[in-house]
Amino acid sequence: MSSVVKRQAKKTKSRTAICPPPSRKCARNPFEIKPMRLPPPLLDLALERLRCFEEEVSIRADTLSPSALIPRNLPGHFPRHALRVWACSDFVANTCIRNPMLALDLIRSADLLRTYPPDHYRRQCQLALSPVPGEQGLFAALRRVREREMVRIAWRDLAGMANLDETMGDLSRFAAAVIDGALGKLYGMFCRRFGVPHSPAGEPQRLVVLGMGKLGGEELNFSSDVDLIFAYPCAGDTRAAHTGADHAVSRGARARRGLSNEEFFIRLGRRLVQLLSQTTEDGLVFRADMRLRPFGNSGPLAGSFDALENYYQIHGRDWERYALIRARPVAGDIAAGEVLLERLRPFVYRRYLDFGAIDALREMKTLIAREVQRKGYREDVKLGPGGIREIEFIAQALQMIYGARNPDLRARPTLVVLNRLGGHGYLPEPVVGELSAAYRFLRTLEHRLQEVDDRQTHRIPEDGWTRERLAAGMGSARWMDLSRMIDEHRDNVQRRFEEVFAQPSPPAPAETGPGENAHGQEAPSDTQPAPIHELSGLVTMDERQGIETLDRLGFPDGAHAWTILQTLVNETPLRFLTGRGRRRLEKLLPLVLQTVADRAGAASATLERVFQVLEAIGRRTVYFALLLENPVVLEQLVRLCAASPWIARQIARFPLLLDELLFPDTLYAPPGVPELKADLRARFARITPGDTEQEMDALRQFKQANVLRIAAADVCRVMPLMEVSDHLTDIAEVCLDAVLGLAWGDLVKRHGQPRRRTRDGGGEEGNADTPRTEPVGFLIVAYGKLGGIELGYGSDLDLVFLHDSDPGHTDGEKPIENSVFFARLGQRIIHFLSAHTSAGILYEVDARLRPSGRAGFLVSHMDAFTGYQHREAWIWEHQALVRARPVAGDRDLARRFDGVRADVLRKRRDPGELGQAVCEMRARMRRELDHTRRGLFDLKQGPGGITDIEFIVQYATLRWADRLAESLIYRENVQLLEGMAKAGLMAKQDADSLTRIYRCYRARVHALALQELPPLVEETAEGMPEDARAPGEGMTQEKTIKDRAMNDKASEMPFAEERATVSRVWEKLLGDFSSAAGHGLGATEDGSHETY
Repeated sequence: MSSVVKRQAKKTKSRTAICPPPSRKCARNPFEIKPMRLPPPLLDLALERLRCFEEEVSIRADTLSPSALIPRNLPGHFPRHALRVWACSDFVANTCIRNPMLALDLIRSADLLRTYPPDHYRRQCQLALSPVPGEQGLFAALRRVREREMVRIAWRDLAGMANLDETMGDLSRFAAAVIDGALGKLYGMFCRRFGVPHSPAGEPQRLVVLGMGKLGGEELNFSSDVDLIFAYPCAGDTRAAHTGADHAVSRGARARRGLSNEEFFIRLGRRLVQLLSQTTEDGLVFRADMRLRPFGNSGPLAGSFDALENYYQIHGRDWERYALIRARPVAGDIAAGEVLLERLRPFVYRRYLDFGAIDALREMKTLIAREVQRKGYREDVKLGPGGIREIEFIAQALQMIYGARNPDLRARPTLVVLNRLGGHGYLPEPVVGELSAAYRFLRTLEHRLQEVDDRQTHRIPEDGWTRERLAAGMGSARWMDLSRMIDEHRDNVQRRFEEVFAQPSPPAPAETGPGENAHGQEAPSDTQPAPIHELSGLVTMDERQGIETLDRLGFPDGAHAWTILQTLVNETPLRFLTGRGRRRLEKLLPLVLQTVADRAGAASATLERVFQVLEAIGRRTVYFALLLENPVVLEQLVRLCAASPWIARQIARFPLLLDELLFPDTLYAPPGVPELKADLRARFARITPGDTEQEMDALRQFKQANVLRIAAADVCRVMPLMEVSDHLTDIAEVCLDAVLGLAWGDLVKRHGQPRRRTRDGGGEEGNADTPRTEPVGFLIVAYGKLGGIELGYGSDLDLVFLHDSDPGHTDGEKPIENSVFFARLGQRIIHFLSAHTSAGILYEVDARLRPSGRAGFLVSHMDAFTGYQHREAWIWEHQALVRARPVAGDRDLARRFDGVRADVLRKRRDPGELGQAVCEMRARMRRELDHTRRGLFDLKQGPGGITDIEFIVQYATLRWADRLAESLIYRENVQLLEGMAKAGLMAKQDADSLTRIYRCYRARVHALALQELPPLVEETAEGMPEDARAPGEGMTQEKTIKDRAMNDKASEMPFAEERATVSRVWEKLLGDFSSAAGHGLGATEDGSHETY
């Protein structure tokens, strides 16, 4: 350093450690530039610092070659940038003046002017550290590298030559490279000293360094700690190496006591921390913070993968989940680090939507806010109100909630996460824009604060001089302008933060008219509903007080509701809840009671159903948080539970369905086939290929979610019956197509494709002796309700499997016979559909309609199926063929099947034999399946019921198929009846009547299924409109479909008119055969059947 600078430093109390205060007398400009538009004091400071730098360079000029001096071809903007940098950063100016060779090297190499490629720092650290012989040399070498690169990063940032993304990326990549380089050197030294750590299987082990926080998120700030966790793959011990130049050293290592892997890596980690964090005469590299490791400062410095996984499963806390979101392997064994993070993923991202994350993060933020207030951090741009931490909390809370279901959200950088939250609709785009802009601004401000003196600070300065310097660094003309921008961004962040993390409020009561309660009924003038604050202590009230409170709330039988409540809290597993779960339940119960009273007529049955759901989700109290945080979800839950016990039971069995209630717009609008396929593809995209268990669960959750939407639309009367069946059928077909793809892919991966010789018999191209082959087809044919596009909520799937291969083998490394391949394929499909998993089953499958039934092959060749249908099949099998329809598989094979079906249906049959066979089968079914008895009518199997209409259609189709022409392509009974009327095979009035009655019956069956009732109606019930439904919104339990039927005295027999109409049409077509077959459409008083 020049004597001039030394003398000046002694004479003045400088604002910096080296340079004198700004002086108006300084007129010399070493870079020959015009003064820039900086405030005069800052301009003078910059020029003075440049003068000091020039003096230091001139002192060394005699010893420098011309090439080492400042080049003359600097870009024109360089001097302008230099003024701003040296005015705003004491750290950069002091370092360059103290070490002008560093500055000259940066200038001469043009590193100040260029963007580094991503791998630059790792290569640079390797070159800088490779010649260093020992640990002490590492201390100095790392600090020299750090000083140079931090000057470069600060210069480019302050000069506006690097944007925020580049600056954060450079800082993060540099830190990772330094840690990795230092670890590599230390690991080699330790291995030579103690031997190489190995697993019990003999595999070498290396340390894994996880970068946490901003280092993990690749958004490190300028003067930041690095949060680290050390891990190693497994237990074991060290073994000496036996090769190369280290052989002599290794012999010495063998003579010493070997170390356990734990001891080896703890020692290695401790030395690495010292190497990074210890302050020497050259400063430090990075402050390493190890407090995020399991058990914090009291835990071992390094742990095995098993130890970490066990810790997080048993002891892991919410804040540790939050911290692990941004964990990233930054040094050591990167591949092993990725394996570790995959093992920890279930802890970080729950398999269900995790709304408890909001509650946990709210508590964390409250603790931080108290600390901020206690320490006076109001002006802290990181921890203060509207600061950086609040933006991170918003992003990471939504990641924790939705990340399990949407892997695209499992990113680390905050800005990337915000953009993806907006892209997927979890945050409105304007909010994403506000938060992203605030984040960029506040992070840039944070860098400017820290670049002043390379000091970890986040506080906005109080003195005017430093504030003006900060404003200049941010590109503002005055501090007032910058202050206004800071306030604006922080206000936006604070407002958005409060929106996300606000405490839940009780749901608003339903709108009512004057003098009415929530259900439009006149309210007694002498009572008022119990306020929500009064309900908050309901659980602890005595019985009399509790019943009175529930009476005031609107329950018609407060005593019964009190009994239901006490049963829930005292006689179910919920009584064992403690801590947060108990607090959540106590907050939730008043909201549930009020919502039931407001939405469902205060029906006790509705309360019981909702409480069944609460009991079921009690093991995952995050769902309590979901209901607390989202009144709309609670409202939809009560609405659906009031309408259908079946829906309530489904939600109780599969709590994941609660997630669907978040979006009422889609809940009551089931998607079409393209949307269903896209939904399922997206679910599969989140699963590791080949993870069969996850794929099976994804299919089941897909079905449950979409069936719930259909049921919700059904009970709320926004979807007609035919559409209900259409949608249920669509879901089944999408599932079947996916299951076939999964099962096929699994077998092909193991055994290759089944193939057959081409029909022309030629050889492969270029080799006439090798037979040419081609792929073969496989087809899933649906019978019954699925084939007829009339699927119900509880319907099983009647399936037949066909293929068209020849004898031969698959073409994989482990070939099997084609017939074996297809037999396994059929078994695999049934397993995918029917196996019980944690998510239930997909569908029950009945494969007995295949040729020869249970005695036949599970998968039939198309030729064998054709021959069987023409020569061996019974009439009832041809009846079943009426509704048979290809639903998944090879299109060519599907066309062949349709042709075979048409040919079989058009076969000439003796009308008498056909009628006799149909009536005999119907009589047999009635004897075995009809539950009609005194006072009850079986809608499906009873005389004049659904099955009779189906048999009428099947008989007429088999008798007159050759006259049905194009109508034969239909499988739905309604479409076939319409075709018969058009062809003159049935009177239009009869066809229309059967269509209306058939829809009427099926509507009642659907409604009863949603009430978890069998397809039986009371003797006194009469027919109902075909669009009748289960009770919808506003209907009390006393008005269920069953009770409406019981209270309707309009007819002596259930559906008397409808049954008589079906009987009349049956008599026209099959009356001559019914008596002989024992088929009857009437019923005697004792329930036995009359014959016609």
